[in-house]
Amino acid sequence: MSEEIIARPACDAMNLSVNIGKLKLKNPVMTASGTFGYGEEYSEFVDLNKLGAIVVKGLSLLPREGNPPPRIVETSAGMLNAIGLQNIGIENFIKEKLPFLRQFNTSVIVNFFGDSIKEYAKAAERLSAVDGIHGLEMNISCPNKEANWSIFGTDPKGTFEVVSAVRKVTDLTLIVKLSPNVTDIALMAKVAEDAGADAVSLINTITGMAIDIKTKRPRLGNITGGLSGPAIKPIAVRMVYETFRAVKIPVIGMGGIMNSSDAIEFMLAGATAVAVGTANFINPSSTIDIINGIESFMAENGLTDLKELTGGIKIIKI
Repeated sequence: MSEEIIARPACDAMNLSVNIGKLKLKNPVMTASGTFGYGEEYSEFVDLNKLGAIVVKGLSLLPREGNPPPRIVETSAGMLNAIGLQNIGIENFIKEKLPFLRQFNTSVIVNFFGDSIKEYAKAAERLSAVDGIHGLEMNISCPNKEANWSIFGTDPKGTFEVVSAVRKVTDLTLIVKLSPNVTDIALMAKVAEDAGADAVSLINTITGMAIDIKTKRPRLGNITGGLSGPAIKPIAVRMVYETFRAVKIPVIGMGGIMNSSDAIEFMLAGATAVAVGTANFINPSSTIDIINGIESFMAENGLTDLKELTGGIKIIKI
C-alpha cells in the first residue's frame, strides 16, 4: 500500500509579504505602539531587520509627562495601563531616536495623536517631511478639546473630520487606529476609509478599572486605564471579523496576540497584518517567535502565500 507524500514548500519559497497602502512589508508582524519603545530599547533582544514594521511609541507635537503613578496594574489574563501617552515629542524623536532606526531595512511607522484637528494635521505634516518615516498611524482614541473633550474615535463625525484633515497634509501610508469603546466598530472603520485612510488598525485597549479592596482605592492613579492582553483577544478577533467585511482597505489586527496561533486566528478573521503588544513585555523576542510560527504553520499546511490566510475563516450555515 503506497503512502501519499505531501511536499511542503521551503521557507524561502513562501511569500509572507503584505501590502499596507504604499508599504510592502516583508512579513505581517509589526509591533504595537506603546509596547516597543522607540525600537532601540528592544534591539538587544530582537533583530529589527526581521520585523514587518516597527510602530513606535505614540508622539505628540510637544513632550508629555503622562499620568501620575501608579500607571500599570496586572490583571487576570492581561494588564491595565494608564501611562497617559507620555512621550518625548516629535522634534526630540526626529533628533534623538529616528537616526538609529534609519540603519534598518524595516518600515518605520510613527503613531501620533493630538488634542485638536489642527494638532493632528500639524503633527502629520511635520512627520511627513522627514526621511526615514514610512507610514503614520493615527491614534484617534484621544479627547478633542474643541468639542468638549469628546473622544475623536467614538464619534463618526469627529473621526471623518480628523482623518480628512490629516489625509490632506500627507502622502505617506495612513493607518487609523480604532477604539473598541464604540457600539459599531465596522461603521467607524468605514468612516475612516471614506475619509482617506489607507488601512485601519484595531483594537486599541478597552477601558477598564481595578480597585484595591484593602484600601478601597483605585489601583491606578488615573482611576481607569486601558485593558490589554489575552483577556481582550476574543473581542478583538470579533471586531476584526466585522471590520474586514465592511471595508476594502487592509485591516491590521491586534489585541492579546501572544503567539503565532493567535496571529493566524486574527488573519483568518480578516487581518492582513498583526501588531504584537503586551507579549513584548513577557517575552521580548515574541515578534520573532510569531514570525517563525507563521512560517511553520504555512509549511505544515502546504501554503505558499500568506494571502491565503486573510479572511480564510470557514462559516458553516446550518
